[in-house]
Amino acid sequence: MIPALLRENRPFRVYFAGQAVSLIGDQVSLIALPLVAVLVLHATPAEMGYLTTAALVPNLLFSLHAGAMIDRRGRRRQTMIVADLGRAALLATIPVAYAFDALTFGQLYAVGFLIGIFSVLFNVSASTLFISLVPRERYVEASSIENGSRAASFVGGPSLGGLLVQAVSGPVALAVDAVSFVVSALTLSRIKPDEPETEPVQRGHLTAGIRYVFGSPLVRPALWAVTTINFFNFIFFALFILYANRYLHVGPGVLGVVLGTGALGGLLGAFLTGRIVRRIGVGPAFILGCVLFPVPLVLVPLAGGGRGLVLACLFLAEFGSGFGVMLLDISFGSISAALVPDRLRSRVSGAFNVVNFGVRPLGAFAGGILGATIGVRPTLWIATVGAITGFLWLLPSPLPALRTIPEADV
Repeated sequence: MIPALLRENRPFRVYFAGQAVSLIGDQVSLIALPLVAVLVLHATPAEMGYLTTAALVPNLLFSLHAGAMIDRRGRRRQTMIVADLGRAALLATIPVAYAFDALTFGQLYAVGFLIGIFSVLFNVSASTLFISLVPRERYVEASSIENGSRAASFVGGPSLGGLLVQAVSGPVALAVDAVSFVVSALTLSRIKPDEPETEPVQRGHLTAGIRYVFGSPLVRPALWAVTTINFFNFIFFALFILYANRYLHVGPGVLGVVLGTGALGGLLGAFLTGRIVRRIGVGPAFILGCVLFPVPLVLVPLAGGGRGLVLACLFLAEFGSGFGVMLLDISFGSISAALVPDRLRSRVSGAFNVVNFGVRPLGAFAGGILGATIGVRPTLWIATVGAITGFLWLLPSPLPALRTIPEADV
């Protein structure tokens, strides 16, 4: 059954359709790009860490300024279209270089870095475009629909990516993501929402988002919680594909299928989050998500024994973690969408991402260094146990008592 919001709201429906296609392409790249490094260029643990770092470091370098620029100049939809087309063109260079036997780590690093810059521009713009498309009272519903699509992409994307890598090679599989970015750009060109007014440059314009984030009793502890989780998770993700393929001897096709079917947990999480929020409250639901997201990943370094047991551990890790991340993302996304003033939205998104996304390349870099020095499996133990501690930031905050969507700050 098609959700009522998609039936009733054409602009959101068109936007949703484009992003749904793009998300599948992203999931193909998520498994295909590291497999290109492992299978085509024979990457070491350190090189895997560097590759992940290159793709993520633009969040640390550019998020704050990108948010300020978007709030100042507006044109968020046009910025997102340019970002989509730029990412498509960059990804297309990889299969071309591979065809001419000219693919190098230098190119992978450069493509990852430049795609990261375009992704920063896209993400800080999308946070404001979302509230331009959806009425306030339907934020949880719309966020559940968006994240349900994201969860569905987790089901099909890795399986498709793994099978494409096995059938036609990793570089060619990346062309699927390039096409998905073009589809996203085309759908964005078909909607024209009324965006919030821009704000003229004043003293403190650039740092207004930072002041808001660190002054908010709700946003500040949430930032520290997800930042802790993400730092350790990216230590984990920098080495996961390498560990599964080289140490657990799971081939690309099987790995894609296991991760895809395991991601049904995310689909279930997107479906049930609205009910959980209504039952226990939006703040407690967010805290629960911060626990359920990292805990299942301990099954990865635990995996061992027969092939069936190894695959079962990977499946359950992905299933449980996928459920938790949907609960986390939908509940906090709804809190943030309701709470943050429109005039500050892109700058708050940029400031939040400087820290939250900014630690991701640091985590990936640390993962590569630790994996090369103490070993891949001990590093995965550090990553999984460390991520579980993130929820502790939330316990002294007002979030445990937050039952409904908060009123907007002035």
